[in-house]
Amino acid sequence: MSGEYLFISDCHLDASRPEVSATLVDFLEKRALTARYLYILGDLFEVWLGDDDPAPEHQHVIGLLRQLGQSTDIFFMAGNRDFLLGKTLADATNMTLLDEPHLLLLDNTRVVLVHGDILCTDDHDYQAFRSMVRAPEWQSTFLAKPLAERRQIAARMRSYSVDAMAQKSMQIMDVNSAAVQNCFRDNEASTIIHGHTHRPAIHAYDSNLSRIVLGDWGQEPSYLSWKPEQGFELHDPRID
Repeated sequence: MSGEYLFISDCHLDASRPEVSATLVDFLEKRALTARYLYILGDLFEVWLGDDDPAPEHQHVIGLLRQLGQSTDIFFMAGNRDFLLGKTLADATNMTLLDEPHLLLLDNTRVVLVHGDILCTDDHDYQAFRSMVRAPEWQSTFLAKPLAERRQIAARMRSYSVDAMAQKSMQIMDVNSAAVQNCFRDNEASTIIHGHTHRPAIHAYDSNLSRIVLGDWGQEPSYLSWKPEQGFELHDPRID
């Protein structure tokens, strides 16, 4: 096993998209086995209603994560779809939960990890919603409801979200430049890694700062690798 780091996000696993699950299964069975660390930066699942959800459509992936976690250190940071993933599932899959932001030191380079939605500050409605559902009181109340009721609430929230997104410009849903600069400054970091926007790219800024955006998954994987002798390499079919 190498000292390689792998970073992924935005798989959005869902029963309606079996091809994505197949892509992730192949990645976990083959590519991830060669790495020392795997960081999942949110939205692994399209919907996660609580660790008591049997989620039969995800059991194969959950089993593979459990198996991979015996040899590869796996870390998970919540996204805007699976922020209710908790310690019960993390323990069952050998994953370590990360707070946001999370700092890494790679060859003396300070790297900050975020899911990415906290950088999209122009979307005021979403930020208000995020503040509500990330509050411990809201989560406790929601998780105390029967699973069937949680499914109904999640379906309504999803429908509202789809309608709201259809009325927003792409610019509003992308990162805010001031929020990005604040993230660099507040974390004293020279590299930001995030997902969420589904716009895979490596952005360079002044003062040798960089922002690496992980892509969403389809029939091919989207991931970032880092090795001491090679640095960062973004692997995505949409990148030349």
